[in-house]
Amino acid sequence: MIRVVEINATHRGSTGKVMLGTAEVLRQNGNEVYTFSAEKDGPVPKGHQFFSTRQENLIHRIISVFTGISGKGTKGGTRRLLKRLDEIKPDVIHLHNLHGWYINVPMLFDYIKKNNIRTVWTLHDCWGFTAQCSHFTVEKCEKWKTGCYSCPRYRLYPYTFVDRTKKMWKLKKEWLTGVKDLTIVTPSQWLADLVKQSFLKEYPVKVINNGIDLSVFKPLGSDFREKYNLQNKKIVLGVASGWGYRKGLDVFVELSKCLPQDYQIVLVGTDEKVDKQLPDSIISIHRTQNQRELAEIYSMADVFVNPTREENYPTVNMEALACGTPVVTFKTGGSPEIIDSTCGSAVDVDDIDALQQEIRRACVDCLYLREACIERAKGFDMYKRYEEYVNLYKFTERERDK
Repeated sequence: MIRVVEINATHRGSTGKVMLGTAEVLRQNGNEVYTFSAEKDGPVPKGHQFFSTRQENLIHRIISVFTGISGKGTKGGTRRLLKRLDEIKPDVIHLHNLHGWYINVPMLFDYIKKNNIRTVWTLHDCWGFTAQCSHFTVEKCEKWKTGCYSCPRYRLYPYTFVDRTKKMWKLKKEWLTGVKDLTIVTPSQWLADLVKQSFLKEYPVKVINNGIDLSVFKPLGSDFREKYNLQNKKIVLGVASGWGYRKGLDVFVELSKCLPQDYQIVLVGTDEKVDKQLPDSIISIHRTQNQRELAEIYSMADVFVNPTREENYPTVNMEALACGTPVVTFKTGGSPEIIDSTCGSAVDVDDIDALQQEIRRACVDCLYLREACIERAKGFDMYKRYEEYVNLYKFTERERDK
């Protein structure tokens, strides 16, 4: 039996699902596991614990925003967490997202170093090795390799009003390096390659892809075409949260101008603000009632298009493939890693001509591609990914270094 503590910014969303999913598999295998996060609204999973309050986190956020120095607040909440760690005496600490103004990062890492606790850290984005930003692809910034300064996106999440990135890069390098037994996990090979170029390169890196629930995302029947009178249309689907330039909203607007009239673009995850940017020809769906309805929409589409300009390992690509729908995406981050030539294609970022050509090809071949998509998706079973984490926890240092 091993005793594991997992820490994340939230118990919800995709990162919360990974944390709680690995915890569930650990418990099923007779292990002892504790999960912690900042206090949030909504249902709380059984056994989950909050260590920092919303008031503490708000103060942390305000100080960080106005000073440009983040990660040093929430001292009281972090002390409570470290006290619980003293009581639990974990064999492994599994860290997830540490940004979000909810934990004192130097206090946590000083504790880990002092007590020499085996640590696994899953990087869900690039924040771990930059001064501040979680992504930098759109800006084509490489300052994070040698030292951040004059940040082009310091006002984007996790935002500040002043650019202190030169100091923050040095502080984070001091805080986050020097842990004797730490393994970094990335969901994509793309992110793993970046880690090896950063100040975290001293640590071993393992790729464990994200997964999805294949009992939910699978080919399903749907009356969507009848509901929207699309029986004779080729449906081009896009799904995202936070639609905007980085997610390629403008690309769909361009596609609506150049695709033939028998093609229908459908976007899911929009809102009233996004609607104002869309032509009337695009069908906009603000939200689905549940994941089953989303799976039905994936299933009825002829092609799923993900023109994201900034990405790690997008879940939507996996969901579409699991529902039998081929994927066309930009060559961005880990997005192309999810597909192969049997179930989709990737084109250069902003190459609209190549994108529409691949969309047309996928729509012509969609019936032949569906089986290949479903076969490819068998490798996305989230429970198998959770088991990879459990196996990683159990590795001895000698085994990991082989």
